[in-house]
Amino acid sequence: MPLHIIKLSVGSEDIDDMYRWLKDAKAGRDKFSHTTRMFPRRKDEILPGGSLYWVIRGVVLCRTPIADLVPVTGKDGIERCRIEFKHQVVPVQPMPRRAFQGWRYFKDEDAPRDLPKGERGKDIPPKMRKELIELGLL
Repeated sequence: MPLHIIKLSVGSEDIDDMYRWLKDAKAGRDKFSHTTRMFPRRKDEILPGGSLYWVIRGVVLCRTPIADLVPVTGKDGIERCRIEFKHQVVPVQPMPRRAFQGWRYFKDEDAPRDLPKGERGKDIPPKMRKELIELGLL
């Protein structure tokens, strides 16, 4: 079983923002990647098969499969990690998650399961979805 990463998606309002990010990357405007300060020490457990699970407005809503973890040095000379993704956003069973800084390891058995193909729960506004999850109704 792969090890995953979980991280807040700062600035995203909903899963559609993740799809727009993917669309922009496919259009060649940006690489489908995210750079973070710390490099995972457990790289061998994450690759192959790990994903980054995104917390959007307090709820884990999707994951992006990780293609590679690349060490990079910023213009300021600080070592960072560029997380490169496969061009895929996978909606998952919504799971509430409190805010935290940085990223955390996420065991496969703790990760929410993928939603059935074609199901995104788009009919429920994000705020209402979060409240229903917290009440245990979703």
